[in-house]
Amino acid sequence: MFLNNGPKERRYNTNYEAGQDNIQILGLDIHKPVFVISALTILLFVFGTLIFPDAASDSMNTARSWVLKNLDWFFVSTANIVFLFCFIVAVSPLGRIRLGGAGARPEFSTKSWLSMLFSAGVGIGMVFYGAAEPVAYYTAWSGSPLDAEPLTNGARRLAFSATIFHWGITPWAIYAIVGLALAFFSFNKGLPLTIRSAFYPLLGERTWGWPGHVIDLLAVVATLFGLATSLGLGAKQAAGGLNFLFGIDASLNTQIILIIGITGLAVISIVRGLEGGVKLLSNINMLLAIVFLMFVIAVGPTLKIFEGFFTNATNYIADIPKLSNWLGRDDTDWFHGWTIFYWAWWISWSPFVGMFIARVSKGRTIREFMAAVLVVPVFVAIIWFTSFGVTALDQIDNSVGTLPQGITDVSLVLFQMLESLPLAQISSLVAIALLVVFFVTSSDSGSLVIGSITAGGKLHAPKVQRVFWAVLQGMVSIVLLIGGGSIALSSLQAATIAAGLPFAFILLACCVSLYRGLMAETPGK
Repeated sequence: MFLNNGPKERRYNTNYEAGQDNIQILGLDIHKPVFVISALTILLFVFGTLIFPDAASDSMNTARSWVLKNLDWFFVSTANIVFLFCFIVAVSPLGRIRLGGAGARPEFSTKSWLSMLFSAGVGIGMVFYGAAEPVAYYTAWSGSPLDAEPLTNGARRLAFSATIFHWGITPWAIYAIVGLALAFFSFNKGLPLTIRSAFYPLLGERTWGWPGHVIDLLAVVATLFGLATSLGLGAKQAAGGLNFLFGIDASLNTQIILIIGITGLAVISIVRGLEGGVKLLSNINMLLAIVFLMFVIAVGPTLKIFEGFFTNATNYIADIPKLSNWLGRDDTDWFHGWTIFYWAWWISWSPFVGMFIARVSKGRTIREFMAAVLVVPVFVAIIWFTSFGVTALDQIDNSVGTLPQGITDVSLVLFQMLESLPLAQISSLVAIALLVVFFVTSSDSGSLVIGSITAGGKLHAPKVQRVFWAVLQGMVSIVLLIGGGSIALSSLQAATIAAGLPFAFILLACCVSLYRGLMAETPGK
């Protein structure tokens, strides 16, 4: 399918060009099957949920229950296989291959590159769950990992091991495999930057037909659902923070106003472009995040936090085998409600984050790529969750503030923790600002990715097209909040899990396809 007689000849011998099946309407660059079907599918789901919220909720939750009960082993196995594949590629001679060719150089500085990776991939979740997840596991709010006894040393250990496990090297491998495959096949093989391109070694020219259309359709739908869910949940947390700061009612209207405001900021960021938009916001957010983190370390139980860095890292490594195993679990409810849900959610987000990572990673070697996408997030997760988690658990153990009374709303745990620290109002305001900017960068990044997919793989989709998808993300969240509130959002979360199932198969096929492509490439020096 491709030749090996020089840099150009190593590219795939295909006549397909990005966007060749497109039509231009009102400034939109529409790839007919993918754009039209994905847009109609999302709108039908939204209005169906709005009109029949109870039926939609029941259907989605039934599907979620079936998937969690019958396919937990498949999700765990997929995550483990993907991680092992990434590790082998990184340490092998294939790790010397440079994305874009031997002469390619990075478009962005390492600082900006890492900032964009985190802003798009985990920023929202780390702010949302930084204190909440360790507290939930320690107190057994919704079960405890490996059935540990709540409020014990064992529960404390597993609270951090399980949290870091959910945000560490295994889930980031899911992003890494998609990002690496897209970057390699686009920058090294000359294929469009779209999900289907990663399957050219398996599908050949059928990649540009209906098999490829289906792959891209699933990518668009999964991305929209994941972003809309996060936006809705994030609006709830931000509204809770505003209620704490200014006494503003954390009502549905407040949440809708926040979504409209965040969507408006995302549109502005899109119009400014990658350099003046998401890159600038990512750098600002990383600075805010570092300041926020240092503040918590300084005013929290500093010595315990520093001790926890090493302890939690050691325990995380030791507990990975137990947490990765699905056989003979006594904590089935917790395992399904947290680990399997997380793995499905990470998988459903992998088209969005993977493609965005690919978009900004040209010029990096595969080994550099894997080091950044796999290793760095583990250290960040250990530092972040230890700092916030130790501070929150220390308040519980010493009966400080409202956390010892138990969790009533997981989205409020962060603000309950900050309430018992100095400068509570200022730090809470910074937390809200972090949430908002992370939402904006995720919406902007997601629109960049969806715009590229629905333009047939063009690297630069029209801005109006990206604005369209950003506005649709906001509309999805608002309509679901109006139509069913928490019921509708629960249905959307269940749909996200269901969307992760087909992508688990896609991830495994992606490993095979990428292996074939890499083995035909001569590693650069």
